[in-house]
Amino acid sequence: MKKFKKILGYGFLAIVVVVIGFVLYLKFALPNIPVPENVTVEITPERVARGKYLANSVMLCMDCHSQRDWNTFSGPPKPGTQGEGGEVFNQEMGFPGKYYAKNITPAALSDWSDGELLRAITSGVNKDGKALFPVMPYPNYSKLDKEDIYSVIAYLRTIDPLENKVPESESDFPMSLIIHTIPMKPGFTSRPDKSDIVAYGKYMTTAASCTDCHTPMDKGQYIMDKQFAGGMEFPLRTGGKVYSANITPDKKTGIGNWTAESFVARFKIYADSSYTPQNIHSGDFNSEMPWLMYSTMDEYDLKAIFAYLQTVKPVSAKVTKFVPE
Repeated sequence: MKKFKKILGYGFLAIVVVVIGFVLYLKFALPNIPVPENVTVEITPERVARGKYLANSVMLCMDCHSQRDWNTFSGPPKPGTQGEGGEVFNQEMGFPGKYYAKNITPAALSDWSDGELLRAITSGVNKDGKALFPVMPYPNYSKLDKEDIYSVIAYLRTIDPLENKVPESESDFPMSLIIHTIPMKPGFTSRPDKSDIVAYGKYMTTAASCTDCHTPMDKGQYIMDKQFAGGMEFPLRTGGKVYSANITPDKKTGIGNWTAESFVARFKIYADSSYTPQNIHSGDFNSEMPWLMYSTMDEYDLKAIFAYLQTVKPVSAKVTKFVPE
């Protein structure tokens, strides 16, 4: 009996050692991402213009890294806060922790190298080697053309420096361990020629991270059989919940009966000079979709996104748009 207890004790001790070793491996050996590239991004007018377009109209860096006015429809960025960060994504919104969008103006990035920025945007590892939670969709950005990322970096170097100290993000357990496994080495691609509208549209869809909001999740994983089928839940700050739309080419519940012109018009209505943003009160319908920012996207780029979405698998999934509190 004593021998059995002794063996049992050794077995338990071995399990404890393995568990501790695994935890230490996750916390200190990961993320296993190479050191930042020794690169200097030349700031040219062409890159700044391209980066401004991507950051404000497609990738929407300025959507999350600014203060948003949730008392206005679609929560547009508050003037004068572009890039200062501070928006929080927390447990009340379904996140496994409390994540703050960082200050990405030159006031906060002056001691970051271009290589460190490149690594953060495309691999999910910050200047200090800390893993970033993919609220910023770096898994998508890692698939873009490196030149486009260079353009975003060039643009960020030129925006107004805003002093705003942002709290550190924190993950709840077990995400505090899992997060170390998420960063990845980038798999850069070349931006397709615009003449191949479907391939170019897929690229722009990736840059705009449409999948991230329009694909439902289960236990933190995207349900890829329902890619673009909508239904992801977004709790509104003013009360109630909204759900992302089905943007597959299903004719009854998606956008299968839409035309490219109607798709573009759905965005461009918010860029029309006659459009007045609606004031939102407690309990009113609102949208997490940053319509005002996406409305500034180039019409051809929107048509290309539509062309690509028409090629994905149609999924029959009726979505309830809004549920009041």
